[in-house]
Amino acid sequence: MDTIQAIYDDGIFRPISPVVLPNKCRVEFEPRLVNDAPSDDMDAIYEILDRRHSTGITDLAARHNEHQP
Repeated sequence: MDTIQAIYDDGIFRPISPVVLPNKCRVEFEPRLVNDAPSDDMDAIYEILDRRHSTGITDLAARHNEHQP
């Protein structure tokens, strides 16, 4: 079975995406906190992506096949 992500709200675990289980079935799980805050690694990735985005070439997507054989 796949991992199910949920949000704990007023004593109830609310799944983030649809869950395929029979109604009122009993399940067992071990809660694990997930860090939603971006890490320093993500900051570095976004910095690189931002530099790549600012190339100054306005029609880059239109020319993506230009150098293909």
